[in-house]
Amino acid sequence: MAQLYRLRTPSTGTEVLLEAQPDRIYLDEATGERMEIVGKVLPLAPSASRLPWAVENLRFCNWCDQPAQRDLNECPTCQRRMNPLAG
Repeated sequence: MAQLYRLRTPSTGTEVLLEAQPDRIYLDEATGERMEIVGKVLPLAPSASRLPWAVENLRFCNWCDQPAQRDLNECPTCQRRMNPLAG
């Protein structure tokens, strides 16, 4: 998986998440304005998860109590299998 970046259009503040290359130029579809890369999205590549680190996408490992993305079965911190999510 390539690294996800947060890009912003300076005039409107519109943001998108893209698997961007730092040396490429990306244009806003609505304004045609050049977008700025404002940050990398966690988790950093390579990662088994495709979910960005946001409160709504995280759960806590039942073994080490560290945050992990909801779509992972194994904890990225302690490498143990986490309990299934409650329905």
